[in-house]
Amino acid sequence: MELQQLVDRIASEVTPGGAVADYIPALARVDPHAFGLAVATLDGEVFGAGRHERPFSIQSISKVFTLALALAENDDVWTRVGREPSGSPFNSLVQLETEQGIPRNPFINAGAVVVTDHLGLGASDRLLEFLRRESGNPGIGVDPEVAESELDHSDRNRALAHFMASYGNMRNPVDVVLREYVRQCSIAMSCTDLAKATLFLARHGVRNDGTRLLGVSAAKRVNAVMLTCGTYDAAGQFAYRVGLPGKSGVGGGIIAVVPGRCAICVWSPALDARGNSVAGVDALDRFTTLTGWSVF
Repeated sequence: MELQQLVDRIASEVTPGGAVADYIPALARVDPHAFGLAVATLDGEVFGAGRHERPFSIQSISKVFTLALALAENDDVWTRVGREPSGSPFNSLVQLETEQGIPRNPFINAGAVVVTDHLGLGASDRLLEFLRRESGNPGIGVDPEVAESELDHSDRNRALAHFMASYGNMRNPVDVVLREYVRQCSIAMSCTDLAKATLFLARHGVRNDGTRLLGVSAAKRVNAVMLTCGTYDAAGQFAYRVGLPGKSGVGGGIIAVVPGRCAICVWSPALDARGNSVAGVDALDRFTTLTGWSVF
């Protein structure tokens, strides 16, 4: 089956379910029945179905790209954040106390705040530049309504940051880092944009202009952390069903990587209890089942 036929079939078969994220008011107003899917291949083709060109809030998907940008500079970030699955909610304070201010992995909120702090001032602008270049879309930007809404409801993230600061694991002022973090989460991109921007991980660290962002080993490690930690505390179930490195966001998006073949992005804003898109996981399950493409 050709890829366009495949994505069309998947889009016709999946049924969105769950509930939109309502703790960020701007996200609560998104159509819960929306669905989009895009597959970007290494030879430059993109196959899309549904609302694959509609921008949405990428939220925690941004954490993959900030981690890659941090590792492109050096791997010192691993002295400040772990690489293990959390087994707890993505905004939990409990583990931080027992592990003395070192977040369990870079994809829970505390870990992503540390990575943003590690990148320093202007982190969100650097991320925007990277995403625009990799996707080929210079119009990608921050959704100001989502950013304002998220910043107004960031008490838990502020508490996480101050708690880490009390252990000496923050270098910049908390309020400055949180603004950068909220801006990166509030970037709006389409499935097509995200699939193309994620291709560097399918290319083992090589950007779309042929330059290398990450070494082969570093790209492998980003993919590995995506597989084990990328879907909050449902990573085991995601690996079981999908069998690919993936990263979800509460905006309803999920990116996934088939090393050496393609990158995928699916979007459907209705989430399960753990914060992952119900239709998105189903679509990726169908994709790997029908293609036989997996890391296993």
